[in-house]
Amino acid sequence: MNKDHIKGATNEVTGEIKERVGRMTGDKSLEVKGHARELKGKLQQRVGDAKDDIREERELDREIDKKDLDR
Repeated sequence: MNKDHIKGATNEVTGEIKERVGRMTGDKSLEVKGHARELKGKLQQRVGDAKDDIREERELDREIDKKDLDR
């Protein structure tokens, strides 16, 4: 987990709340802004996933390189 996951989750939840409040109050602008923020949060989490994947691949590459040097 990294900061992108945390920020993304926060934006996703905040967006869901704003979207629901907008829907309940009939405020279409708030509803749309909330939905946009929710999508932003989901995207941030995917960026976090990609960063984690890259970090894991780098660690694997280092381990492989180290094993190759030890031979």
